[in-house]
Amino acid sequence: MSTKIHIGFLIYPGVTQLDATGPAQILSLVPGAKIHMIWKELEPVSTDAGFSINPTDDFATCPDLDVICVPGGTGQRPMMADEEFLAFLTRQGTGARYVTSVCSGSLLLGAAGLLKGYKSACHWAYRDLLPMFGAEPVAERIVRDRNRITGGGVTAGIDFGLTLAAELAGEETAKQIQLFVEYDPAPPFDVGSPERAGPQLTESVRSMLAAAG
Repeated sequence: MSTKIHIGFLIYPGVTQLDATGPAQILSLVPGAKIHMIWKELEPVSTDAGFSINPTDDFATCPDLDVICVPGGTGQRPMMADEEFLAFLTRQGTGARYVTSVCSGSLLLGAAGLLKGYKSACHWAYRDLLPMFGAEPVAERIVRDRNRITGGGVTAGIDFGLTLAAELAGEETAKQIQLFVEYDPAPPFDVGSPERAGPQLTESVRSMLAAAG
């Protein structure tokens, strides 16, 4: 591995920004880390939050990555059939030290053939799609299977980032980063999973997700 740790987030139109920017913020604090936001071209990429992210690299100029991370988002579906996108992901994933995702980004790893025979996390609403790609769905916030590290829905990206930081730089460094960003979650409502939310709220959120695409 090079002196720098090249960590790449493969973004696309309709990406969920927190899936990418949350762990990117955490991992930017790992000593030697170089964060790459990657898309086909160096044009602003619209997110599903209504603002854009400026890529730092395109497919042609991106270096070989030590870590590749695929975030989820409402724009994920067309990417699952995008040959150029999947070819880049497969190439980088084959050589990366860690192949990772947040939220429904694990479905893109699956579409690129990178999860066959691996356990994986995913957003709860899409977890049952993982077997289509030969992956074993696991209802946990973070799932580690060999060099695959996958996070559950959106906010799991912070936990994912800290988990990966510990892998790259050691547990003590990851603890320092956690305190540095004051990550001490205490959500105002105890409804962060379908099991705790109950069927009525869960179905209403399923409808929201369906409407979002």
